[in-house]
Amino acid sequence: MNGYRLLTMDVDGVPTPGVLIGDRVHAVGDLLPGCRQPVIDLLRDWDRTHEAIKSVLPAPLGGVPLADVRLLAPILHPGAIFCAGANYWDHVEEMEGSVDRTRRPRDPWFFVKTSAHSVVEDQATVSRPRGSEALDYEVELGVVIGREARDIPTQDALGVIAGYTIINDLSARDLMSRPDRVPAMAYDWVGQKCFDGAAPLGPWITPAEYVPDCHDLAIRLSVNGTVKQDSTTANLIHDVYEQIAWLSHQLTLRPGDVIATGTPAGVGMPRQDYLQSGDVVLAEISGLGSLTTHIA
Repeated sequence: MNGYRLLTMDVDGVPTPGVLIGDRVHAVGDLLPGCRQPVIDLLRDWDRTHEAIKSVLPAPLGGVPLADVRLLAPILHPGAIFCAGANYWDHVEEMEGSVDRTRRPRDPWFFVKTSAHSVVEDQATVSRPRGSEALDYEVELGVVIGREARDIPTQDALGVIAGYTIINDLSARDLMSRPDRVPAMAYDWVGQKCFDGAAPLGPWITPAEYVPDCHDLAIRLSVNGTVKQDSTTANLIHDVYEQIAWLSHQLTLRPGDVIATGTPAGVGMPRQDYLQSGDVVLAEISGLGSLTTHIA
């Protein structure tokens, strides 16, 4: 492992910022005396935080084995979670039957997912939302913003990224449609996307410095050991930098915001292959770790 990973852990019931160095976890406050604020506050001063943690590398003595640590979501309450829709070529082909890659949409498209309501940690147990029997999975590369950004050009977007994480954009497909509403209001993005536990996030944040190319990462999801999604971020229609630029033209991105950049082919909806009670979902992105979710 190059460098370190930023995380949040449970220490006697208290969410505590930590760093993973090698296979051991150190409380940030032990490495940087007096630094005990939550991860989102560390992100608000990201340049200083990152350089300070790097200054104590290589790994100091002490720490706790990763296996003995209960991880929480690395950001307990992201400022916002922006989710890109239909943003992998293979996923669009899966939905439409075919795709003309020369006819790329001009701009990315987003919806917003709730933060504190939806975010849960690695190894969390999630219940299907009331009234749903069609709970779907979507592994996504999560981009964590580390610097305030407004009207950022694409070529400068990398500079506002603190790091990357994994998101499983759980979706209740049978709560998506509202046929009793006028056509403009026929899609229920709250019911489908914003239930308790709808955004497993983690296991940690990998600083951007340690990811040579975020557009060349293997991305995979399996259910009970059976691979369902297997692709690469090279298949993004609008890349990470374009997404940041577009969002920053609509609003001010702030440290602690997260962008879920889209999901590849293999989701359950086209085959009506939905998650069942007792299922174990494993989301993986190369270099970023793995995120496990248990379905109650």
